[in-house]
Amino acid sequence: MLERLASSREELQAEELQQDAAAAGCTPIATCGDREIVTVTGTLRTVTLRPRAGVPALEAELFDGSAALDVVWLGRRAIAGIEPGRKLIASGRISMNRGRPVLFNPRYELRPVGQE
Repeated sequence: MLERLASSREELQAEELQQDAAAAGCTPIATCGDREIVTVTGTLRTVTLRPRAGVPALEAELFDGSAALDVVWLGRRAIAGIEPGRKLIASGRISMNRGRPVLFNPRYELRPVGQE
């Protein structure tokens, strides 16, 4: 109890996200390896539009309490519901880009707003 009171708000949110991931049966991002097919869940921290080789690409940072990864939808300028603070579950093959895990064009499921 005392440990919980001394924890920062970010630490408590990270712990809660890790518990959500375990309850959903998802893989923690920190344990994902290159070229591995995974299902991860977390909260979108940022969402940006960045062209890649002249093609629009919607990029989002997904954080699950253990680590973060980039989720990239190629050929998309916007996706309804993909916004910072939204929780989602994403599935696909992890690739490493400059030492950072990335999911390109994943299957995804937005978590209901009422459960956040």
